[in-house]
Amino acid sequence: MSPGEFNTKSAMALNFKNFNSKFSHSAEAENYEQVLRQEEKDRSIDEAHHSEKNGKLLHLWKAPEFEVYEKSARWYILAGIFILLMVFYALYTNGPIMAITFILIGIVGYIHLQKDPRLITFSITSKGVIADKELYLYENINSFWIFYEANHQKTISLHTKATMLPFVHIPIADEDPVHLRALLLQNIPEIKQEPSLIDAIERVLHI
Repeated sequence: MSPGEFNTKSAMALNFKNFNSKFSHSAEAENYEQVLRQEEKDRSIDEAHHSEKNGKLLHLWKAPEFEVYEKSARWYILAGIFILLMVFYALYTNGPIMAITFILIGIVGYIHLQKDPRLITFSITSKGVIADKELYLYENINSFWIFYEANHQKTISLHTKATMLPFVHIPIADEDPVHLRALLLQNIPEIKQEPSLIDAIERVLHI
């Protein structure tokens, strides 16, 4: 190998090394900026919960917006068979709208099951209960009940004065239910609730 070829290859190797180094630093800088943006977003959400218009902050926590259950291949097969049976039944009884409805339910349900839950900020303040950016004022809440099962449901159920959807379920994750109950009792009564039909279906089907 001539000295000229050696110098050319050495320069190429050095340039490639510098390129990799710059690319690595660029990727690290981009990841760092993403982390900073996420922290800034979380900070802004927490500050919203601390704002005066929402009242004095009593307790704040973060939890996934819905519970995730592990599902086996058998579960998916049985769910698929059920959807197909309902579609065939709808077509047999000359109900195309019903068939389309179940097809859409199957598609939307599958997409929903593949989605990871968002981590949402919740809080209890002197004025009400906040879920993400929604404030439920105590004056608009009739009562509450806490569903707490170690391996399943851990939610605060608010019975509001809304006409269409009066019950609001707020996940509490690993928070102390006794402490949350004591805070809520300062402003709203505790009245026992029974799980709804939808709750029972979700529990059986793990959805």
